Amino acid sequence: MSTSVSSTKARILEVAAELVANSPDGDVSTRAVCEAAGVGAPALYRHFGDKEGLLSAVVDHGYEQYLTTKRSRRPGTDPIQDLRDGWDTHTDFALRNPNLYRLMNSPAMRTPPAAALESHRILTADLRRAAEQGKLRLAPELAAQMIMSANVGVSLMLVSRPTTFTDETLSRRIRDAVHAVVFTPEARGPETTSAGDEEAGAGEAGAEEAGAGEAGAEEVLPATATHLAALLRRTPRPDFTPGESALLGEWLDRLSNTTPE
Repeated sequence: MSTSVSSTKARILEVAAELVANSPDGDVSTRAVCEAAGVGAPALYRHFGDKEGLLSAVVDHGYEQYLTTKRSRRPGTDPIQDLRDGWDTHTDFALRNPNLYRLMNSPAMRTPPAAALESHRILTADLRRAAEQGKLRLAPELAAQMIMSANVGVSLMLVSRPTTFTDETLSRRIRDAVHAVVFTPEARGPETTSAGDEEAGAGEAGAEEAGAGEAGAEEVLPATATHLAALLRRTPRPDFTPGESALLGEWLDRLSNTTPE
């Protein structure tokens, strides 16, 4: 691809992204893009095919922006803190780029961009680190689905209905509620206590102690299975054949994702 062709495509993409960001409703016409970029419609269609292709490219561009901080981040010693920070970074990106974020998560975008899949892999990798430290209550893959769906859901509500979802602590409260299900109590620590929750926590303490005997096994078994599965995947045992390792991994995943009755 020649430099001039490449620069034309890049200019169209940059202009389209800017128009989407500044649009009152997040929509943009191909005519407006062509006029702003100083190109004819044939040039736009040659590079992107149609409007859907152009918007897909804008989505790819948005995910690349989003992943810039994710890729440059060095994993810390505490994966739980990394996951808290990752949630907050995600929500902050949505609030700073509301139109782009809605487009990135639009049902019309039927094929997830490669960058979106990379984002999910980064999340899952952090959760696997947590599992290796015995801090996860269920399998990393299921935990990643729960966290991603909740993070995207609250972010979409904040950018789509800002006059309804006005509580500035909403994202953090939902983050902590999801993390309470995903992580072991010891791993969560005191930071997950939201402002105003202290009284409720004190009231719940007695009930938790009363039911500790019954719920003990249900609480410990999934976390233990998750921890063991993560360690075995990191350091496979030579005692097992590949088939035996796969079967053991399947059994441990079932135990990890058991829902308490």
